[in-house]
Amino acid sequence: MAEHIEHAAHAHAAPTGFIRKYVFSLDHKVIGIQYYFLALASVFIGMFLSLLMRIHLVWPGVSLPLIGEIKPETYLSLLTMHGTFMVFFVLTTAPQSGFGNYFLPIQIGAPDMAFPVLNMLSFWTTFLAFLVAIAAFFVEGGAPLHGWTGYPPLSAVPSAGPGEALGADLWVLSIAIFCVASLMGALNFITTVLDLRCKGMSMMRMPLTVWAWFITAILGLLAFGVLLSAGILLLLDRNLGTSFFIPGGTVVNGTLLNHKGGSPLLWQHLFWFFGHPEVYIAILPGMGVASQLLSTFSRKPIFGYKAMVYAIMAIGGLGFVVWGHHMFMSGMSPYSAFAFSLMTMAIGVPSAIKTFNWLGTIWRGRVHFDSPMLFAVGFVSLFVSGGLSGPFLAQPLLDIYLHDTFFVVAHFHLIMGVAAIFGIFAGTYYWFPKMFGRMMNEALAQAHFWLTLIGTYAIFMPMHYEGMAARPRRYSQLTEVGWLQQLTGVEKFVTYAAFITIAAQFIFVFNLFWSMFKGKKATDNPWNATTLEWTTATPPPHDNFAGVTPTVYHGPYEYSVPGAPNDFVMQTDPTPHGGHVPSEDKPLAAE
Repeated sequence: MAEHIEHAAHAHAAPTGFIRKYVFSLDHKVIGIQYYFLALASVFIGMFLSLLMRIHLVWPGVSLPLIGEIKPETYLSLLTMHGTFMVFFVLTTAPQSGFGNYFLPIQIGAPDMAFPVLNMLSFWTTFLAFLVAIAAFFVEGGAPLHGWTGYPPLSAVPSAGPGEALGADLWVLSIAIFCVASLMGALNFITTVLDLRCKGMSMMRMPLTVWAWFITAILGLLAFGVLLSAGILLLLDRNLGTSFFIPGGTVVNGTLLNHKGGSPLLWQHLFWFFGHPEVYIAILPGMGVASQLLSTFSRKPIFGYKAMVYAIMAIGGLGFVVWGHHMFMSGMSPYSAFAFSLMTMAIGVPSAIKTFNWLGTIWRGRVHFDSPMLFAVGFVSLFVSGGLSGPFLAQPLLDIYLHDTFFVVAHFHLIMGVAAIFGIFAGTYYWFPKMFGRMMNEALAQAHFWLTLIGTYAIFMPMHYEGMAARPRRYSQLTEVGWLQQLTGVEKFVTYAAFITIAAQFIFVFNLFWSMFKGKKATDNPWNATTLEWTTATPPPHDNFAGVTPTVYHGPYEYSVPGAPNDFVMQTDPTPHGGHVPSEDKPLAAE
């Protein structure tokens, strides 16, 4: 009873006007869709910037309509803003804030997030950060060129180069605003999971998607606060003459700066204390989605549910003690480097547990290769392929050779970037029927999958070879460096592969919007899945369950249950075994 009263306290009346219903909405489902489309806009901005970079790398002197010739400093600005939009506004936003907002409350049987107003503020603060980042393109000097990692003293000195004046201020301000929004979102996610689970939904009956969003929120709460502090200090250095990151004796463009006592390495420590957990903020929700889909479409319980939960926790915890492996080049003590190397290798253990459990889930299952399953398998493939190059970079001796090369670009794009995006695609194809009441076109989805998977490998696998051939990361063109001429053919191949892969994304966009209006109407549970979102109407009503709070009797992955009339048992089904309910399946007391 106490739980029902608590749920009622978080419920709110359905909005009536257009503004409250679709713009400044308190409904977590509308907010989730807003986050999703913000990420969709951002990913096309990021892809356009990467397209310009690829064109410049292969044809450095070409003049493009409306853009003109891309100068080397413009290339660095494109690089900076591509990383910023993709990391913050796509990889952080869509899997956690988009899908998490929409489905976390439903999957735990709650009517909404714990703090609906805070949820709305979190989205609009993120949107403000997005607008500020966009504004950096249009101010005098343009966008900054210091890279998405913002290393000082380059990022801390306004006179350091084009884009480092007002453009860099806007970049730092955008990141700081984004951090504030993420902190609000993290508090909301954590409170919702701890306080609003329905009757019977114990922690060990939560879907792995919820576990992933929950641990990701904890990571965000601990990591974004540090980045916010670092960003404020950087703004002070840039505008008020403080010296947190600028050392004494720094000379820029022949001028001795009036700073003393700062440390550029302090920024690196603060940034990577955020930056490495950020890898898991991007990838953990994808792991949750992959786990959910591999079980559903293999018609088998997830292999080793508890091990998967503990592996998510271990990945989250170890993610905070490995940031130093990004700084092997900084001249750190070999003893510190050894410690960070050891901890980095250790984080491979829970990652391997998850991978083997995914394979164990598929093994001897009745696998249905629908488009959500294809993208889930693609996620695992890319995660493993990207992860295999990680141990090389965890060794200080090897990292010093590879660190500033395309080997690193290939590694993090596979494991953090494209793998996470495959998780987003998998979630889209899986949950689209529940979100919009219609099915996406399967033929277009399969074409999108194969073109994207093959294109991704065609882009990033050759980059490993380029890295081993010492192709530097941030050189804007190869024409000025004689020993890189032999890589021109590889660069052209990667660029053509990028053209095809980017073009394939328009198939997805067409399918997404066409299916919203013309797709086949979906049933309430088109995938015969077991979790709570598939027990309610399609699309879900305002309070998710039409005033009826569900009661949970089972774990989230009860497939191929012996004695059950179907090959799946819904979490809300009280009589899965011919009316006999085993004692361990009885509803839990209110928690």
